Amino acid sequence: QVQLVESGGGLVQAGGSLRLSCAAAGSGFRIVDMAWHRQPPGKPREWVASVTGGGTPTYADSGKGRFTISRDNVKNTVYLQMNSLKPEDTATYYCNAGVEVYPSYRYLDLWGQGTLVTVSS
Repeated sequence: QVQLVESGGGLVQAGGSLRLSCAAAGSGFRIVDMAWHRQPPGKPREWVASVTGGGTPTYADSGKGRFTISRDNVKNTVYLQMNSLKPEDTATYYCNAGVEVYPSYRYLDLWGQGTLVTVSS
């Protein structure tokens, strides 16, 4: 069984920084790709950033130049470094990972429990 465990959310003033972490825990799996999404209060969930197995990142326009996604394949962990935070970045942030489980090589789309980021003005 594989699960994603997130950490790093909290309250920060506008212009500040936060680093979110998401670790995949379990055994008998390989992470294919990882991403972060967010859901602002009262709004639908939206994609924030993704990173491939080789470390190539892509970003939504909302985070370009401010957010950095990275991954540690040894630790099975993905990070989201968020700088120059704005009040509109306030949301619950969710980690998402595509995982192959052994021995079946079945593909699972996993989500973390979410971590709240609040940016005060």
